[in-house]
Amino acid sequence: MRVTTNLIYNQNLRNIDTNQGNLVDIQQQLASGKKLLRPSDDPVGAAQVIRLTEELDKITQYQRNNDLTTNALELQETALRSINDVVNRARVLTVQSGNGILASEDRKAIGAEIEQIRNQVLDLMNTRNASGEYIFAGYQSSSQAFEFNPSASGNKVTFLGDDGENQIALSDSVKIQSTSSGKSIFQDVFARLNFSTSASPGVLIETARVDEQGTFDKFHKQNFDTLNPINNQYQIEVLAGNQVSISNVGTGAIVSTQSYESGETIRFAGVELNFEANVGDTVNIELNRPEKKNLAETLNDMFIALTSDDISETDFVNAIDNTLVGLDNGLEKMSLESSSIGARLNIAQSINESNLDSEITLQAARSSIEDVDYAAASTEFAKQETALQAAFQSFPRVSSLTLFDYIG
Repeated sequence: MRVTTNLIYNQNLRNIDTNQGNLVDIQQQLASGKKLLRPSDDPVGAAQVIRLTEELDKITQYQRNNDLTTNALELQETALRSINDVVNRARVLTVQSGNGILASEDRKAIGAEIEQIRNQVLDLMNTRNASGEYIFAGYQSSSQAFEFNPSASGNKVTFLGDDGENQIALSDSVKIQSTSSGKSIFQDVFARLNFSTSASPGVLIETARVDEQGTFDKFHKQNFDTLNPINNQYQIEVLAGNQVSISNVGTGAIVSTQSYESGETIRFAGVELNFEANVGDTVNIELNRPEKKNLAETLNDMFIALTSDDISETDFVNAIDNTLVGLDNGLEKMSLESSSIGARLNIAQSINESNLDSEITLQAARSSIEDVDYAAASTEFAKQETALQAAFQSFPRVSSLTLFDYIG
């Protein structure tokens, strides 16, 4: 093969260019810390890096969601704990107000504290987060959740939000509730179950009250008919022989028969009745439809009862009973919500730890594909540098050789 001077120059230039390119690539790897500088370096590895990066970006977003959810739940938990504390204080004051030795001024002093507790509960029910959103307003978080209007003709406390509950994804398969509507926690609190009475002409009802609330509540829940109101009526008929029979008006079934003398107290399903009647007279009891009352509304009713100068002792005792049951039901609602929040916080923490483990695994996998091995790259850099120096040094010597130097 005849080797021309032009071929010698071209081959040496190509070798120098190749060595320079290799040296530049290794230098870029060392500077960037990345083994893959372009997809063509490792097409399969580059595709894997893209997929792993997408997974890591998704985990990063899930972790942001987790932080937001945790903060939201902890804020709700704090608000509920504060409301629970002041409502328990209101309960103690309500029981204390039933002490018969208290004067009107004492009741009003208790009423003043109940008023402050009511205001504090309203403020806490309108708690806002760092973004200024009302956390218990549902989807209407830009507006106040509860409004108090003391001059309103009916209920003084109005819920202005909705039933919306936000769900946030913490992983590919897990979503948890990050907010709760104040409607389900504070607004839809069952009021005290009660009854109403009526009687035939000539009957004088002295007392008609729930004597054992637990017994009455159980009877009410087992027997209240939402479809046929007549089944909620019970008739007490005075019989000959000093007896009364108690029957369901709708079904006609006799549910109890008791001894009775006019003016004597009888008890039935937690109800205490004292009335004067003769044989053939009747007293009707009707189970009232269950009602719901806002927790702050219950406190406001007790405040009104404590500060009223015209309330009868019977009505005041009834107000105490209503308040205690309403507060207890409200405390139970908040307890259930607090338990739910605690469970969701545990889930968020568990998912957070799982995401952190996945993040570490994915980062290690991506690093093994794209990150440079500095020891190997440094060695390769030294080798390529030596090769390039050898090419530079040998090229002048080879290019200067000519046959004419040896023709004498």
